[in-house]
Amino acid sequence: MCTNGVNIGQFEMMVEQIDDHLKLERRWTHNLAHKAEDAGFTTVSEKMHQAQALLDDVRAMLDEAKDALESDAELASGVSVSLV
Repeated sequence: MCTNGVNIGQFEMMVEQIDDHLKLERRWTHNLAHKAEDAGFTTVSEKMHQAQALLDDVRAMLDEAKDALESDAELASGVSVSLV
């Protein structure tokens, strides 16, 4: 369905793609944090864990955006087109 020139299904899939990328980057950040910790690089490990937490926050915000997509589309003024 398109609302105001935005294909809602495609938009949602693109947000999911971004989340998939972030999920991978979060895993790498987590692994590197532990490698740094094992090597005795305490400050590096702490910074990597902080970065991991920020990536978690971004993923949560993307979930919120996906949840808001449907309700915003319903409230949007303009033309809606649905395939039949």
